Amino acid sequence: MRQILDSLANNGFAVADYAVFIVYILILVGCGVFIPKWMAKKKGANGAENSKDYFLAGNSLTWWAVGASLIAANISAEQFIGMSGSAYASGIAIAAYELMAAATLLVVAKFLLPVMIRKNIFTIPQFLSDRYNWGVGLAFSSFWLFLYVFINLTSVAWLGALAIKQILGLPTIIGMFGMDMTLVGIILILYLIAGAYSIYGGLASVAWTDVMQVTFLVGGGLITAYFTLDFIAPLLGADGAVSALGAVMDKLGTIEGDKHFNLVVDRNSALYPNITDDPYFTLPGLALIIGALWLTNIGYWGFNQYIIQKGLAAKSLDEAKKGLLFAAFLKILIPFIVCIPGVCAFLIWQHPDLLSGSIDLHGTIERSDDAYPFLIRNFTPVVVKGLSFAALTAAVISSLASMFNSTSTIFTMDVYKKFINKEASERKLVSVGRITSIVALLLALVAVYPIMGGADQAFQIIQEYSGFVYPGVVVIFGLGLLWKRSSGPAAVVAAIGTFFFSILFKFIMPETPFLLRMGYVFMVLVVLFIGISIFCNKKNEVAAAEMDGQTVEMQRTWSNILLGVGAICLILGIVQLFAKIEFLQIYGFEAIFFLAAMLLTLGFYLRSNANDSVQDHKAVGTDLELFHTDKVFNIGALAVIAILAVLYIALW
Repeated sequence: MRQILDSLANNGFAVADYAVFIVYILILVGCGVFIPKWMAKKKGANGAENSKDYFLAGNSLTWWAVGASLIAANISAEQFIGMSGSAYASGIAIAAYELMAAATLLVVAKFLLPVMIRKNIFTIPQFLSDRYNWGVGLAFSSFWLFLYVFINLTSVAWLGALAIKQILGLPTIIGMFGMDMTLVGIILILYLIAGAYSIYGGLASVAWTDVMQVTFLVGGGLITAYFTLDFIAPLLGADGAVSALGAVMDKLGTIEGDKHFNLVVDRNSALYPNITDDPYFTLPGLALIIGALWLTNIGYWGFNQYIIQKGLAAKSLDEAKKGLLFAAFLKILIPFIVCIPGVCAFLIWQHPDLLSGSIDLHGTIERSDDAYPFLIRNFTPVVVKGLSFAALTAAVISSLASMFNSTSTIFTMDVYKKFINKEASERKLVSVGRITSIVALLLALVAVYPIMGGADQAFQIIQEYSGFVYPGVVVIFGLGLLWKRSSGPAAVVAAIGTFFFSILFKFIMPETPFLLRMGYVFMVLVVLFIGISIFCNKKNEVAAAEMDGQTVEMQRTWSNILLGVGAICLILGIVQLFAKIEFLQIYGFEAIFFLAAMLLTLGFYLRSNANDSVQDHKAVGTDLELFHTDKVFNIGALAVIAILAVLYIALW
């Protein structure tokens, strides 16, 4: 204990910083407990607790609550520490994950979420049970429960605890079984804080406190970036934080081959003869714009329970769409919050002459992930340091709270109610949900150290594992929602195939960037899925539901457009395959094959929906009115696209 107290007194933090953080925690837990009570009181004395209130916040979320909760659930130590560390090592190209997520949110809002809301679903596996069969639904319920408890809850808490330990400069205290008891203690505190309100109040507590969390998260992150740039400004002869950003770009531009301010990375074989050492290997140029990054984003933002659950809890479909639009705008801010500080840390650490003894530094940067904690400890003033620390902690706690709630939702609604107690009362379902969250907390606490003990290696495995899943997830869910002939047998094959072909391609193409391999897996799965649905599902087909002439004609028109553009992309890819134009080759132009496959698939399903006289007996009906968006959404979506275009043009 003495070691910890000494570290807390000599880490650059002041009493005011700790006070800011403690006040934040008290307000967070207080709001999380008070809000569901207030909502119950507002509902009336006869408003008994029910599953919709607990798991979907009574469908009460406004657009700004939906958007804030989406971002709070998404942003965690992975972004603050991992993405900032990647920006330190390789530059802002890693921001493509955030920027393209903004574009993906528009797609999910317009085309995917409306169908889910119309189906009145609680969970993503529930949709699979309704659309295919109970076996597919149960398999994915088991998969998501395992993923949330043993991968997501453990990795988020572990990375968050590492970050907190680094920022506070806490010592390593070895305890039983060789565990770092400092980390174990931090993880326990994070679980207890997140569980204190999420287990009690359900999604209402999680979502409404996320509004406060995202304020700390975005505000604290922007303040950290601002003060870092403001500190650097006089060292580079700049006047203020804004001009310092240009000065940093100019300074790094003098380094030969430096790509820290390029959003698109090309292959540099001169500097990196071994492709696996090149930043291009993890950020392969055009694949981040037209390639399989779309699979990761659609799978995550469209079909991930603890993310999409916020949209399902909206007051209305219009509120849900606007909420995702709001989240898209917030997503564009994330690179400025986490990537710019990482680049600044690189400049400071690589050019120590800039400091000239002007500051006593706390800590070092031994690896890239140390960059963000290093900045908070050294370049943010009193109180702002506390705000920045609260922002990081908010990111971790909000993600954990969302995972606890989604774990309980899936088990209660897809396992307990469906297979254990079909006649369970509403109050019983809520009780089971709370017990499930507590069990998930205990299991994650026991499992976190054995699973995450080698954090660096484990983190890389988690990223690759997610990439194995998403091609199959997008095919199964996407076509299941939109194509009337999608079948259960095809879904089973795609679920198995996504792992089989991902592992196979990893071994036969070890020097192919991962995001390109994902695209190839997607192409194989689409062919298998469509083939099985058409030729091996005759017994489950029924006469297709009639559609009005306008719906049929619109689908045919868009089908012609998408098939035409897809064919052009395919031809361009084949030409490049033989011509090997160097400029295109170094930017990963082969990603265009994925774009062609995606466009051709969309064109095919639209034509099939319009023309085929049969459909799967569990097909989701086609209602183009669901995809209608109002003027506010359309203007906002155009603004998001325009901002993304400007950023890519300016920072190509």
